[in-house]
Amino acid sequence: MPKFNLVLLIHAHQPIGNFDEVMEQTYVRSYLPFVECLSRHPLVRMGLHYSGSLLEWLAKQHPEYLVQIAALVARGQVEVVGGGFYEPILITIPPEDQIEQIRRLSDFITKNFGKRPGGAWLAERVWEPQLPAALAEAGVEYTLVDDSHFLTAGRELSELYGYYICEERGRTVKVIPGLQQLRYLLPFGSVDDSIRFLREGAAEHPGGMAAMGDDMEKFGGWPHTWEHCYRDGWLENFFTALEANQDWLQVIPPGEALAARAPFGRVDLPTASYTEMMEWVLPTPARQKFHALQQEFAQRPDVRRFLRGGFWRGFFSKYAEANLLHKKMLRVSSKLQSISPKSAKGTEAREKAMTHLLRAQCNDAYWHGIFGGLYAPHLRTALWRELIIAETLADAARQRSAQYRVAERLDFDADGMKEIEIVSPQFAALVKPSGGGTLEILDFRPSAVTLVNSLQRRLEAYHARISGAVAGGGGQVASIHDQILAKEDGLEQRLKYDRWPRHMLRLLLFADGKKHEEYEGIRLEENAVFAAGTYRSEKVERDEVTLSIEGPLDAAMASGGQCTNLRALKTMKFTSTTGTCDVRCRLELARCGSESSAAENVSPLRFMAGLEIVLNLLAPNVPDRYFEFAGERHQLAWSGIVEGSQLRVVDEWQDVAVTIDAPGASHLWIAPIETVSESEEGFERVYQGSQILAVWPVQLMPSAKWSAETVLHVTKAREKSAKK
Repeated sequence: MPKFNLVLLIHAHQPIGNFDEVMEQTYVRSYLPFVECLSRHPLVRMGLHYSGSLLEWLAKQHPEYLVQIAALVARGQVEVVGGGFYEPILITIPPEDQIEQIRRLSDFITKNFGKRPGGAWLAERVWEPQLPAALAEAGVEYTLVDDSHFLTAGRELSELYGYYICEERGRTVKVIPGLQQLRYLLPFGSVDDSIRFLREGAAEHPGGMAAMGDDMEKFGGWPHTWEHCYRDGWLENFFTALEANQDWLQVIPPGEALAARAPFGRVDLPTASYTEMMEWVLPTPARQKFHALQQEFAQRPDVRRFLRGGFWRGFFSKYAEANLLHKKMLRVSSKLQSISPKSAKGTEAREKAMTHLLRAQCNDAYWHGIFGGLYAPHLRTALWRELIIAETLADAARQRSAQYRVAERLDFDADGMKEIEIVSPQFAALVKPSGGGTLEILDFRPSAVTLVNSLQRRLEAYHARISGAVAGGGGQVASIHDQILAKEDGLEQRLKYDRWPRHMLRLLLFADGKKHEEYEGIRLEENAVFAAGTYRSEKVERDEVTLSIEGPLDAAMASGGQCTNLRALKTMKFTSTTGTCDVRCRLELARCGSESSAAENVSPLRFMAGLEIVLNLLAPNVPDRYFEFAGERHQLAWSGIVEGSQLRVVDEWQDVAVTIDAPGASHLWIAPIETVSESEEGFERVYQGSQILAVWPVQLMPSAKWSAETVLHVTKAREKSAKK
């Protein structure tokens, strides 16, 4: 009788922009000991997948590790599996980029390990029905998803001890179901329980196979797993047990397992990912209800299989910041595709820019679950940097003049409303009239830095669990899905939620007497119409955009008495020279209609006006990033009041400095933007930038106009420091 097969596909990945010290620690605690342990057990054969971003780092920092993998491949113990080079969610990138991502990783594997891969790892096991055609087009023979994909398609768990064929437009790919129970047993269950599960599978499915695909990082990289897997010997004991049961069990790589058996038939899989992901993607109220349903039917697997949550694209609706990053990526990709192949200069620029674009498609910063992802500013910033470099090259190749300036109205973020994009060699800006007439993107191209890149503080489903989190943890090994840890005490006291997205140049009108503490605590109670209403585009030119809006100013907000209609005019002017750019925002406020002419019996209105600037320079507590005013420096974590109207914000590491000048402002209020989010190491506080409010007292007579102006002057930081 043929042996029962165990098919393991172990996946290792590090995102673009991750800290080198984090990658080194994961290498020492997970990647290296895993392979060393595997090499001691030649009868344990499996598939290994490494993302291209990790392979590039390994080739530079630990080339000897690639030699170890190549040796395991040469002796037939390891099959190296392909995928998208920079670990994109394939269904979210253009078809030509899908092919390029897969081809690049296949080429790397062939060159370094001697054999072209037949299979592909799907990032986050995100599946959509069109994938078979895309994978087949790229030369992929098989992939692995979760059993939940199959269960929601109507298959029974007992039918998942083999593989199936998926098809789209006549193109096919083999799909392996990875068993969730096995994924949770390895390495968090006992070795005996794991072998018992396999033995039961062998008894029920003679000659069948059980498959599991999951992260290598959980074997040493997740909290307390190094102690469990290596110090206490779980992995060594597990591999030893697998070898000891070779009379009925054979552990083989996925490609070999598929070649040895016929498919069970065809299956049509719905949009899906692993079960946890399909919960994370739901909007918070729906996620809370969905989680309660899961708990209610925890002991009813016959019911739980039909509770499938959302699907991956929902992150673009849940998080506007993820959507903006994604649409920027699509915009850059389309610009690269439009470069004429007839031009040698254009072809060279396109080839150079393509790698930066592909790097920007790395999935981690586009979503958020237990892993920080979107909430990690350094990961978002790394992708923005890659896009800025790629887009700067693409625009230069597409324009006829070296000193171009282009303005275009388009639905940039695919929300049904038009934005205004302005690009030049020095900057790229995106104005959003429908979002309070704000500046949503400001890229400084000479330093490849995006300046806004903050995150709206919003209610997350896991916030309800923060008060019960334990700082430091108890040292017990558990899946990150089951831990409740915190990196510091008192995080529940730091929860606060923004009224509006964290854009730049938002107009805040609020009652006289409000203080900095209320601004920091999001208690200004600013007028919603002027802060977040839809502004009308009065003028759109290559260097200037004028927006307007009319609305009521509540009586409670203005000390002048009754409810009054106001008209606000906001003009943004963009200028630049080599290595610098300026953004000048002029505000005008006036009463509307009959009130503006009936001056005799109408009292002056007194209230406060603020123009908000949001900047994220990443590191709040390091000496090379700081606020500078009145001859003093403060680190970016600083909160307080600047007397006067001038401030310089500096990031020497990214080589950018922003000088803010708000003539006539009484103060500049500064407060850090900090989120409380969930990561694999527990709940953590993360600096997402600073909000800076230029504040003016307003006294508005019936027939008068009030005006103010704020200027942002952006330069490189190191050049000025060197001159000093």
